[in-house]
Amino acid sequence: MTPEGLGRLIACLREDGREVIGPIARDGAVCLGPVRSLADLPAGVSDEQSPGHYRLSQGSSSDGALFGYTAGQHAYKRAFLLPEVTLVRLHRKGDAVEVLSGPPPAPKMALLGARACDLAALGIHDKVLRDGPHADADYASRRKDVLVVAVQCGKAGGTCFCVSMKTGPRATSGFDLALTELLSPAHRFVVEIGSPAGAALAERIGLSPAPPEDTSQADAIIAGTAAQMGRSLDTNGLPERLAAHLEDPRWDEIATRCLGCTNCTMVCPTCFCTTIEDRTDLADAVAERTRRYDSCFSEAFAHVHGGTVRASIKSRYRQWLTHKLSSWVDQFGTSGCVGCGRCITFCPVGIDITAEAASVGAAGRKGH
Repeated sequence: MTPEGLGRLIACLREDGREVIGPIARDGAVCLGPVRSLADLPAGVSDEQSPGHYRLSQGSSSDGALFGYTAGQHAYKRAFLLPEVTLVRLHRKGDAVEVLSGPPPAPKMALLGARACDLAALGIHDKVLRDGPHADADYASRRKDVLVVAVQCGKAGGTCFCVSMKTGPRATSGFDLALTELLSPAHRFVVEIGSPAGAALAERIGLSPAPPEDTSQADAIIAGTAAQMGRSLDTNGLPERLAAHLEDPRWDEIATRCLGCTNCTMVCPTCFCTTIEDRTDLADAVAERTRRYDSCFSEAFAHVHGGTVRASIKSRYRQWLTHKLSSWVDQFGTSGCVGCGRCITFCPVGIDITAEAASVGAAGRKGH
């Protein structure tokens, strides 16, 4: 598929009444937003990521690559688990109560540019929020009839470790179409078909079988990305080791650096903690209940009658890391981390989850 073919693909999705959510360059970052045409994509944009550092470079991605960057701060969960949503709005008229509104209706969506780590994260959310015993109706409604056009990663970021988590860099499921961008000798895409809907779309825009040399080049690009990981994490026995060292001195060391700012949980593609707020107007005639993102790094998050059960930054960071990499496995059967590295990049002080997880209970350190 040529870049012009990608433009036709976007047009087809929009003709079907879908809102196309994909990458756009805005305010010095690659964010998620509405994509109306090929011109909206961040052509020629690349990024630099390291602990506590994120910068975009315009024009440094050779030959005008449309997906020459790694995952930005926005995860695709924002399309399905909204940062804030009104659950119900009530109006009192005398002794009667009228329901004015509830959650907004779910639009018909297509995701463009989703990476393997984000698809793995959506799979975790689907298991918990859609298919679990306590399903979230709003999330489930938004996940219906979503068409996914994934992009295979052509480079690894300085904080990526998806290979360690077995979630990437190749997307193997969760997509209808998956694109691998090739830049030489001509700009084009190798397209993998992942579903009947994807096959129908490929036929509709007139795709033809890729020559073997293109598929070999695509495979080599993804293999090269896997070899370029900026970080690694040994997960063998990790859940058990973290659970056995809850009083390790390393937790105190981390607490001297952690600001408790909640950045890591806000950018994480799998964190789904929320809080409920009830509001009324001054006349006590209109009341509404809203749900918004929350974080286990907030002291109020662990507040119960009489006070908070996690009063220190040490206890809150420990809760986050051990839940993500240890007790999440007991709860949901998988790790709660997909190795995207966002929490490392967007931590203001550059705390590295891979380094901290490796240090707690490590050989030579005394844990309890």
